[in-house]
Amino acid sequence: MPELNRRHFLVTGLAAGAAAAIPAAAHADPGTAQALASRDPRTDPFTLGVACGDPGSDGFVLWTRLAPQPLAEDGLGGMPARPVQVRWQVYADERCRRLVRSGVAVAAPEWGHSVHVELDGLSAGRDYWYRFRAGPYVSPVGRARTAPHPHSYGGPLAMAFVSCSQYEHGYFTAYRRLAEEHPDLILHLGDYQYEYARNSYEAPGGNVRDHEGPETETLAGYRLRHAQYKTDPDLRAAHAAAPWLVVWDDHEVDNNWAGEVPERPDRPQPDFLARREAAFRAYYENMPLRRDSIPRGVDMQLFRRVRWGRMATFHMLDTRQYRDDQGCGDGYRDCPDATDPARSITGARQEEWLLDGFRRSGARWDVLGQQVFFAQRDNNAGPAKVTSQDAWDGYVASRRRITQGWIDAGVRNPVVLTGDVHAHWAADLKLDYDDPTGPSVGSELVATSITSGGDGADSDPATHPFLGINPHLRFYNNQRGYVITRVERERLTADFKVVPTVREPGAEAHTKATFVIEDRVPGVQQTYLRPLDPSARSSGQMTAEDTVRWETERP
Repeated sequence: MPELNRRHFLVTGLAAGAAAAIPAAAHADPGTAQALASRDPRTDPFTLGVACGDPGSDGFVLWTRLAPQPLAEDGLGGMPARPVQVRWQVYADERCRRLVRSGVAVAAPEWGHSVHVELDGLSAGRDYWYRFRAGPYVSPVGRARTAPHPHSYGGPLAMAFVSCSQYEHGYFTAYRRLAEEHPDLILHLGDYQYEYARNSYEAPGGNVRDHEGPETETLAGYRLRHAQYKTDPDLRAAHAAAPWLVVWDDHEVDNNWAGEVPERPDRPQPDFLARREAAFRAYYENMPLRRDSIPRGVDMQLFRRVRWGRMATFHMLDTRQYRDDQGCGDGYRDCPDATDPARSITGARQEEWLLDGFRRSGARWDVLGQQVFFAQRDNNAGPAKVTSQDAWDGYVASRRRITQGWIDAGVRNPVVLTGDVHAHWAADLKLDYDDPTGPSVGSELVATSITSGGDGADSDPATHPFLGINPHLRFYNNQRGYVITRVERERLTADFKVVPTVREPGAEAHTKATFVIEDRVPGVQQTYLRPLDPSARSSGQMTAEDTVRWETERP
């Protein structure tokens, strides 16, 4: 290996608390490990659980972070200021009897004693299980999965997506129910944690539990906040259930931040770029991300592309770090800045990367995993457009360029996945929203929050004013939950799951609505359950469990 490349590996691997595992060197050098490692931890350091992320066809990232005292005020989790040796193991079976790979990583104090292990050389399209060891302590077991071979569709993909988990606003029951669905892949679309001080952001009816520490502005503060969230057993269960693809939104740093601009530039506060750097570093330390995403000062490469065989390509976007500041003081406005063609929510480099990805894609489904509402949401029935300047509505030309890009590239099935707005939505996407009779050119599915906003309420979509003003908006529900999809060659089926309450733990989840996107048919179609002809069962044409058939129709 050339000297420069070797030095790059050491700096971004060991110094970052990461160990790259490759077929020719499955185990770290014992001498190096002994030199860097120190005494074993004296209490269980795996209080934050384990995670897997960014799967490829031959591997994935494994993550843990050592923290025997996760709520220590200094954000160090009760760990000493010295590196610690951590062993990792990957198994072919859930009971951890058939070991297929193992090695040693080093949890370094300068990276919060986090561990990122990048694995390759594994078999495509199959489950694996993994765990870590530090001294006498063994972590919980997590489930990983590799993507199908690049030239294979593989079987149907069970993909879920979530967003917006405000710890104070409720219990993370939806994470637990999601884990019980056993998905193949989970996308987290932002607001994984919230920066607010205790009780400064209250849910209707009051908060049910408290944040530790002041508003997060320092590295210690962000580390502590991430640790507090991962002490929640339901969140840990969701991380251990399947590989994750993560992107941030605003609350991982500061509400409604944009590029180098905080929410309140006029408010006395620490230097925002220093705060951004601290938030980025803590985010990397606490997420299953590859070395490509190691932050470098105030910058962090988070937009990336993950392929799931020929079935789907996930274009994971960052709509915060490169955007122009929101126009007209943010919020809902009739704002002339929204149509300025020079303004961008992605930045020029990310936009060109995305358009190039459209041109090169051969996937059946091209999925944009991103943060804020993509379709137009006008809340004014008159001629003026009153829209959210924090969403794509505040960057109309940017949205049109992206939409035109997938049209020009002949993308077969463009689907936008969204979080942020604390409610379930489904929408048909248009090139020109001023022409409601124009063709649909894509589909948008929006996940409600895990807890943010408290319980919310069940709602009749027909009564929501946005749906009357915007005929391309097809569904709305204001309860908490998640979306789980089944991605097949012929269709993508999305179940909008909800829980009745987050003020008490343990609620059951149910499907509020189901929408289907048919192959080569842009737009969403709601489905309804109809009873099957009883003769189908008596004739042996169905299983005992197959008691209904899906009929797809537009409401």
